Amino acid sequence: MSRLGLSHFTGLMADQRKQQHTLVLGGTGKTGRRIVARLRGQGVPVRVGSRSAQRPFDWTDQETWAPILRDVDAVYLSYHPDLAAPGALKTVAAFTDLAVAAGVSRLVLLSGRGEESARSAEEHVQFAGVEWTVLRSSWFNQNFSEDYLLEPVRGGEVVLPVGAVPEPFVDADDLAEVATAALTDDKHAGQLYELTGPGYSPSVRRLLRSPQSRVAPSTSCGFPPRSTRTASPP
Repeated sequence: MSRLGLSHFTGLMADQRKQQHTLVLGGTGKTGRRIVARLRGQGVPVRVGSRSAQRPFDWTDQETWAPILRDVDAVYLSYHPDLAAPGALKTVAAFTDLAVAAGVSRLVLLSGRGEESARSAEEHVQFAGVEWTVLRSSWFNQNFSEDYLLEPVRGGEVVLPVGAVPEPFVDADDLAEVATAALTDDKHAGQLYELTGPGYSPSVRRLLRSPQSRVAPSTSCGFPPRSTRTASPP
């Protein structure tokens, strides 16, 4: 190949790399929007996966999957409502296979600690034939301050499918840092990370210590409660 031809080819390859996007599913959600902000701060081309995006994405509508995967190199895979929910494996497996066929070379999967029913979905991603990272996360501190548990916290009673052993929740900003690194740094490929926090957030500490508040097992969230936890936080 001539020097001019090689230069032209190199330029085309560089342009192609610039056109590749990182897709963040749930990109307007609790973890997704934080990851999007960090990637954009690093100058990474980002595509937001949500029903309200310019290219809408909906887990329940497979017609929206292929368009959003066009020119995508890496995916933050956050399944809604939960990776342990009934039917999650079938849906996540189908999306993973389509993503790989579309040319995606890196998958970062958000999973949950202690969710045995999520393991099959993890394994499907791990054996998809591309680079992968699995993030097994505990619950988020922000569930209590900006999500569906905010009103129960204000009311003094929180219903949770909790275990017998207290486990510190993780901050969504910390998970976003890990996910962003996994999406952009080769050294995290092939890694499974278990993520918890150093301790309960101040709001959770106050909730668990208040004699007027109560933490009870869930009977209506769709998942069987493990047990009731009444222990004080560390």
